Amino acid sequence: MEPRIWLIAGPTASGKSALALRLAETTRAEIVNADALQLYADLRLLTARPDDGELARAPHHLFGTVDSATGWSVGRWQRAALALIADIMGRGRGVIVVGGTGLYLRALTHGLADIPEVPAEVRQDSASDYDAMGELAFRGRLAEVDPAAAARIAPGDRQRLSRAWEVYAATGMSLGDHHATATGALPDASWNAVVLDPPRADLYARCDARLAAMLSQGALAEVEALLARNLDPALPALKAVGVQPFASHLRGETTLAAALAAAQQDTRRYAKRQMTWMRGQTPDWPRLSGLAHNEHWRQFLALNPDLTR
Repeated sequence: MEPRIWLIAGPTASGKSALALRLAETTRAEIVNADALQLYADLRLLTARPDDGELARAPHHLFGTVDSATGWSVGRWQRAALALIADIMGRGRGVIVVGGTGLYLRALTHGLADIPEVPAEVRQDSASDYDAMGELAFRGRLAEVDPAAAARIAPGDRQRLSRAWEVYAATGMSLGDHHATATGALPDASWNAVVLDPPRADLYARCDARLAAMLSQGALAEVEALLARNLDPALPALKAVGVQPFASHLRGETTLAAALAAAQQDTRRYAKRQMTWMRGQTPDWPRLSGLAHNEHWRQFLALNPDLTR
């Protein structure tokens, strides 16, 4: 079979890793991680990274390879992923890019704009302006220079509103203008994609059960060890879903049961955001329904009947 590139997207706990592994074993392909938090070494359990048995069944790349003291950008991941894809394909193997970080997948399919780093003083001025003006006036000012961003960014999303303004203030160009210059996309005809799209209630139940299992397997000790490193709380690994509720328990501020409930709620909210993003950004990607692995595989084979020959 000619080497191919598959993209497998979906919310957390939807079964992406199991589908990727079965596809890798069927086609002798290699798996590349597109989950922003599974990159980091410290949180194998809490980020649901593949375990040793799964890693042994097929080659995996960019899983747990980055120290949590280092914060990777989308651009850094894109460059690493493109280099890996070229290497794997050059060896005559297929590639399966799997993950739920939409911006990573979009960087592969649409490219990435080379936006200059925003100076610290611009970020500080933006934060001061937001505090002084409030969201409504800040959004109104943004709309004068970047109406698309002002209309697109959800209410209450200070981070993205600030980012859009900071880029304009630092460069004189809107985010949309920068994105129009994006580079590094895979050729359109070079990849196939699917999105796992399970029923929301079933997915939420699986999220809750999986997080409880993570806790019983040692996720709390993972968080404790990460906190003991005294890293900058702004680093991505410290923002992983579940870290803050369990950190609160470790500081004696809440019970373990309350921390688990809060982490479960955060996970459900994260899954909802992922599903919303994928509906908006990948409307033409085929959907695989349900949560059962065998059903996912059956639907995947229906989309790729040559795999059964």
